[in-house]
Amino acid sequence: MNRMRLDKFLAQSGAGTRSEVKKLIRSGRVQVNGCVEKRPEAGIDAERDEVYKDGRILSWEPFVWLMFNKPQGCVTATSDRSAKTVMDYIGHERKQELFPVGRLDVDTEGLLLFTNDGALAHRMLAPSHHVEKTYFVRVEGALTQEDADAFCAGVDIGEKRPTLPAGLHILKSGEISEAELTITEGKFHQVKRMFAARGKHVKYLKRTSMGGIRLDETLAPGEWRALTKEEKERLNYAE
Repeated sequence: MNRMRLDKFLAQSGAGTRSEVKKLIRSGRVQVNGCVEKRPEAGIDAERDEVYKDGRILSWEPFVWLMFNKPQGCVTATSDRSAKTVMDYIGHERKQELFPVGRLDVDTEGLLLFTNDGALAHRMLAPSHHVEKTYFVRVEGALTQEDADAFCAGVDIGEKRPTLPAGLHILKSGEISEAELTITEGKFHQVKRMFAARGKHVKYLKRTSMGGIRLDETLAPGEWRALTKEEKERLNYAE
């Protein structure tokens, strides 16, 4: 059972802002289990009661998943006293429930997921689940097949064990090289440390996918959207 106010249910179901849905309710356009309900504060069971707006049934889901195109210059945290955080960009009705799944460095761009589903987020981040994360990277120095072979075998980044096998797909090799790197871990500054171990300095880093979810390239840096039904299903398979 998930008890909540009717106006909160409507707002979280996408029917409008809290003030807008209060007007809808008071105007008699909302029904609960077949009966008109004009009290915004009326309590309902969000998972069992049938709520209609203008004859159309509304749905509510306990778990929210968003994708965000993180720009450079903000920290991956729910709050920070001195720096702008990724949460400052999120305007979702249920923002207070959400947290970022993992983290990206302050100078790293790209895909960051938000959710209130702690169990699935934990499984996605657990090392034992080997969830794939792909990055576009631009480095100083020529990338070679030897680098790709080294990443595949595991790289010594100064920890007890080498990194797990990673896939390096070289897109361009030269004084400045470009590549896609897929890893299944999330160690501190891992991508930068892997390239540094091969004598390369990372100039630009952007995460393009995680757990089978690819960054929507129509999202400008700083923009977000809800995951589609198909994307959420993909996440469950990737855990």
